[in-house]
Order: sequence, then C-alpha cells, then structure tokens
Amino acid sequence: MTFDYDLFVIGGGSGGVRAARVAAATGAKVALAEEYRMGGTCVIRGCVPKKLMVFASGFSEMFDDARAYGWDVTDGPFNWPKFRTHLHTELDRLEGIYRKLLGGSNVEIFDARATLKDAHTVSLATGQEVTAKHILVATGGRPVVPDMPGSELGITSNEVFLLDEMPKSILIVGGGYIASEFAGILNGLGVNVTQFYRGAQILRGFDDEARGLVAEGMREKGVNLHLGTNIVEMRAASEADLANPQGVPMEDGRPVAPKAHSGAKGIWVKATNGTEQVFDQVMFATGRSPNTEGMGLEDIGVEVGRRGEIVVDEYSQTKVPSIYAIGDVTNRVQLTPVAIREGMAFVETVFKGNPTPVDHDLIPSAVFTQPELGTVGMTEEEARDIEPVEIYCTSFKPMNHAFAGRSDRVLMKLVVSVATRKVLGCHIVADHAGEMIQLAGIAVKMGATKEDFDRTVAVHPTMAEELVTMKEPMRTA
Repeated sequence: MTFDYDLFVIGGGSGGVRAARVAAATGAKVALAEEYRMGGTCVIRGCVPKKLMVFASGFSEMFDDARAYGWDVTDGPFNWPKFRTHLHTELDRLEGIYRKLLGGSNVEIFDARATLKDAHTVSLATGQEVTAKHILVATGGRPVVPDMPGSELGITSNEVFLLDEMPKSILIVGGGYIASEFAGILNGLGVNVTQFYRGAQILRGFDDEARGLVAEGMREKGVNLHLGTNIVEMRAASEADLANPQGVPMEDGRPVAPKAHSGAKGIWVKATNGTEQVFDQVMFATGRSPNTEGMGLEDIGVEVGRRGEIVVDEYSQTKVPSIYAIGDVTNRVQLTPVAIREGMAFVETVFKGNPTPVDHDLIPSAVFTQPELGTVGMTEEEARDIEPVEIYCTSFKPMNHAFAGRSDRVLMKLVVSVATRKVLGCHIVADHAGEMIQLAGIAVKMGATKEDFDRTVAVHPTMAEELVTMKEPMRTA
C-alpha cells in the first residue's frame, strides 16, 4: 500500500517537533499537524513563560539584597503590561524558530486539528484526509478544572499569562509543582497569595524533608499556605461580600481582623477550614489530563487508560502497530525533556532499525518554587522501604542570604545505600537548585558511590560544596 507520508505527527510540542525533524533527517517523508501554536505547552504556556515570570518575580527581593550590599536603589512597582508584551514577543519569536526548524527539515506543516479515522488515516479539521505508514500522537495535556459550582469563574495556568492586569489577591488551589511555583511567582510580583491544598503537605511525591523546607520558605516569603484545606463553594462576589471581603477569617481557631479588599469585583470562596473570603482571582492547579478527547482513538482500537492517557509499551507503541504516542499524552513522566527523549527513541526504533526502549530511570527534575527544589533518584521515604540507607544531610543559611539578613535556608541531602554505597537520591533546596541537580544527576545516573562524592574536591565558597563534604550520616533508615 502506498501512503502520503512515512510519518504523520499529531501535536507540535517539543516531543512531536523533535521526532518529526529527526525522522525527516533519515529521508522519511514527514508531516505534522498542530491546532493551536507551534511549541506546545512548554514553549507557549508552560516552562518558558513560567521561568521568565520566575525571573521577574525574583527582583522584588533583589532590591532589599542590593541595599544590604551597599547599593542605593529604590523599589518600583512591577509593570505587568510591559512585561506581558515583552513575554509574548519572545514566545512569538520561539514559535517562529520551531516553524523554521520544521520547514528546514522538509516537514510539511498543517495548521489544523487532526483526528484518527483508521490505523493509517488522519482527518484534518480542514476536511482533508491524509494517510501515513506510521502515526505519532504527541498532543500533550491540559489543566483540569474541578467539577463544582462556580469553577467556571476560575483560571488555570493557561490563562495566567494572558491576564490584562495583575490581581491584587489570588487563591491558588492545588499543591503540586504548578500551584506552588505560581504561588511564589505571583507573591514575588506583589500579589496577595493564598494557597489551598487538601493534602498534609505540598509537592506530594518529593522528599518529605525537602518539601517541608520549601513550604516553610514559601510561608516566610508571604504565601498564605493552608494545608488540609479545599474549596466548599465559590460564586461571583456580591456587594455584601465586597463590604466584608474576608468574611469571618480564622487563624489557629480564632477570628482575625479583616484586611481591606482591592475594591475590584471578585470571587467569593468558602473553604473547608470555615473561612469565607473574596479574591480577585482563583487559579486552579489541580492536575492535568492527557489531550485525547475526541480524537477517535478507541474507535480504531487504541487503548486509552482511566485518566485518558494512551497506553503504550516500552517502545511507545500502542495496541495498533502503526500508531505510537509520546509525551504527556501517555501520562508516563510529564516533563518536556522526557517527551523529547521518547521522540528520539521512537525514531531510533521505527526509522533507524535500532529498537530503543525509553529510559525513565533516574530523571533529574527541578521545581521552580521559591525556594527552588532540585531532585534526582529516590526520596528517603522510597529508599528506606526497599533497603537500609544512610542519610547525609545539612541545612544552613547560605553566605549571600546571611549577609543580606535574610532567613532563607538551604538543604543538601544524599540518600545512600548501606549495601552498595551508591547514592540513590540527591535532593537540594536552594537558589539555582535546578542548575546544581543537572550536574549531580550525571553522577547519580552513572552509579556514583558516596565515596566517589567524598573523593571530589570541594569548590569553595559555594553552596554545592556541601554535597562532597558531608562525612558522617545524620541518620540511618
């Protein structure tokens, strides 16, 4: 059978674009369809704009630090419209680069929604149908909004980059990395931030000691974090609500005096902890779901899991042999570099004749909270359930913060196997923890032992030197 293309990719995010380009480099005829903007979640409404907002929010503390270091500087208000304009100019530039890279690789682009008609046929929203020997689904994920009365009044991480103006107050619902990152970002930009999380501690799945220090640091910086708390109901605020915007707020079981509201029309929220309050905005960061709805996957035999994820094997192949899937749509590891690696492994397997399973072991990651968290490998809790471990850990005020009179603390932690002496996990809470964990991740991935760390000469004075100077375990587990 003759096909229009050797490969048709659905989704123009980082994983899909990389797979399309690398496949085309093998001589394959490749096309790609994207219904929104090239670059996907990461470039357009995720990693890139979020990190730029992290940078912007950090300047609020830098002014204080600069004065402590002898500089005569004056704080100024944050100009959101100016920043937003610059931000979207940068995103337009990056989208243009993605399109140029695809065009330069001879990948044909369809700016349209694509669905599946059968194992080899793609239907485009334009009415056109094309065939392909192989189809790769890389449609990513989308934010989930709770099914509750009034939830339509809230926004998600998709809309936060599009706001006409910064709210004076916001409630962020959720305790994962997206919720916690935006709590720090908006707090740093001068927004009065409250965060509700129904669990006992934010950042579930990360090391308990590390996430505890992150939560403590967020509170010290001004985030009003409420654990074990969720929304009971929400609605558009009435005139009576605006007259008493805090309702009857409680702290440690006792009423506290209400604060003045911005005066803007807001959203009234009742919480499980008994508080009633009006916020300018409510942002839901309560999880993400794979983008598979309405694609026709199950109709042609592709297995879809309970959360809407495409079920694949270790080679990213579905139950329909001609159809593969990578990235967040498979709900394996929801990280952009992982999607790119999965796309590369797909091309090695299908177009280079080199069957390559995807390696999801020991993936370094960073959470751009304030303070920042970097992690690779097992948490203390995971490791101690498998084998006896030693915990090497230190927490201290770093030199730059101590000199400026700030209370910020750093955590450096290694989880070490008693039997093999391998470093099973490394966890860092500090400025630039993401930069540090990228390098530490190489050593952990290579199977470095604690003695390998010990033999490495420290770089002084740095925070990271503590990773190679901790000689005695704090505890065994």
